[in-house]
Amino acid sequence: MTKKKQIIFSSLLGVVLLVVIFWPKNREIELLDEVEVVDSAEVKEIVYKYGIPIDDYEVDYGVVQRNQSLSTILQKHGLSVRQVHQLSEKAKGIFDVRTIRCGQAYAVFSTRDSLPETTFFVYEIDPRSYVVFDLRNEYEVRKGENPVEWRQKQVRGKVESSLWLAMQKYDADPQLAVVLANIFGWTIDFFGLQKEDEFRVIYEQEYVDGKSLLNFNILAASFRHNDSTYYAIPFVQDGETLYYNDRGNSLEGAFLKAPLDFFRISSRFSNSRYHPVLKRYRPHHGVDYAAPTGTPVYAVGSGKVIAKGYQAKGGGNYLKVKHNSVYTTVYMHLSRFAKGIKVGSAVKQKEVIGYVGATGLATGPHLDFRVYENGKPINPLSIKSQPKKPVSKENMPQFIVVRDSLQQMLGRIPDILETEPNQSIDTNVSVSEETEIKK
Repeated sequence: MTKKKQIIFSSLLGVVLLVVIFWPKNREIELLDEVEVVDSAEVKEIVYKYGIPIDDYEVDYGVVQRNQSLSTILQKHGLSVRQVHQLSEKAKGIFDVRTIRCGQAYAVFSTRDSLPETTFFVYEIDPRSYVVFDLRNEYEVRKGENPVEWRQKQVRGKVESSLWLAMQKYDADPQLAVVLANIFGWTIDFFGLQKEDEFRVIYEQEYVDGKSLLNFNILAASFRHNDSTYYAIPFVQDGETLYYNDRGNSLEGAFLKAPLDFFRISSRFSNSRYHPVLKRYRPHHGVDYAAPTGTPVYAVGSGKVIAKGYQAKGGGNYLKVKHNSVYTTVYMHLSRFAKGIKVGSAVKQKEVIGYVGATGLATGPHLDFRVYENGKPINPLSIKSQPKKPVSKENMPQFIVVRDSLQQMLGRIPDILETEPNQSIDTNVSVSEETEIKK
């Protein structure tokens, strides 16, 4: 091969190599140039409420007023009577529109057009659940639930006058006092609370949309009263979760200490009491609990209603419940009876059977509660209840492990008033005399 041919060949080979080397890279650059790059900061997160993209609509929030109904609310937002009727028909089997109540929240979603059109109506049944009326096209009705969060909290404090006020002082929800009273009500006399009695509680509270609800789950609790410390240890036995003391005995007895939550004793059991209406002395074989009209009244134990009636010059609206062959209880001066309660009704412990009133011979709203043992009246405050079954021998080893762990956790709860006053402890982990809580 001549020198001239070698130069030509080398030149051609160099061109081919350059094409092979640079062609894929150039092609890749061209492909990349075709891709539109979007700044992630410009991507807007879609926010949903009730399952609806809320930013796409104008939202009018409101509260159902007295005498308002689905029809009056939606007609105010442009719907005709016929359209409301069609919507009500669609709701059958899903939600009864007649149950819309005064005081409940609602939301009306409308388009952002120059002539806005109502597209959704949402009614909040309760803090957890709601119903969506879809007003587009053929109309649809569906139920939904708000996301629920359980936050674990703990509180430690001392009683000065009442458990209710103590909860407020230590920045815990006062309703927690009612829950504790229900748990310890069999073993602690909440009428006899003393100053410096101490409580420690580890509990969960339910939240929806960051708002706390009056729903609690006690994970462990202790109450120091009269130089003794009482524990509430939850433990599952035979498929049932009950609270036990540190020895494995159930805290739950056969009867409640009292048939209502909020009250004060206005008159005690006596064989000679001055009657405020009759103006003379006569036996009063019961305990009067003063409470606001409408306060729920519970059956203190499971049993059967054997009498229901009205005594104009006596107990007013009253109920009599037979619990067993020994005990019968009577509830008098009720403003009204609970729905469905009649002679022969089987009732469970803590079931609402009526509401406090002032019917019959009464000067003000109260409950006259009476207990009969083998047909003879006894002091309701002196009943000795039989507790439920204790932890079995087979389950005791497991119970001890749970008990010891929870007692250690309770012992580590700090006194918030010794650290930062009025600051509640929220671990944020999903584990006057008449208002005094007495049980």
